Amino acid sequence: MPDTALPAAAQEGARVLTVSDSAAKRVAFLIEHEGDPALMLRLTVSGGGCSGFQYGFAFDATANEDDHVFEKNGVKVVTDDVSLDLLAGSTLDYVEDLMGAAFQIKNPNATASCGCGNSFAA
Repeated sequence: MPDTALPAAAQEGARVLTVSDSAAKRVAFLIEHEGDPALMLRLTVSGGGCSGFQYGFAFDATANEDDHVFEKNGVKVVTDDVSLDLLAGSTLDYVEDLMGAAFQIKNPNATASCGCGNSFAA
């Protein structure tokens, strides 16, 4: 019997995070400016925000035992096992438009999100 506490994508075994070409290019640019090619972008999900969960972004040079590393064009994005349950099947993208530029998470597990896109409900 499936564990109903997990999002549908995680229940089906789709515990992957896709990194778009645009996101990989932006992460590579930011890492180059940090001057440490060993850095990875760490994507986390924590409780909080206006919709229940919020995304967090930081650079990290180490992958922990419970981390999952996803690579695109030589760039590594790392997330912990618990965050991946809420990110399963998601795509990390970087979007530039007239309103600005930002990383966006296209998360199929989100049942609602806030207007700024930084938090979601699952």
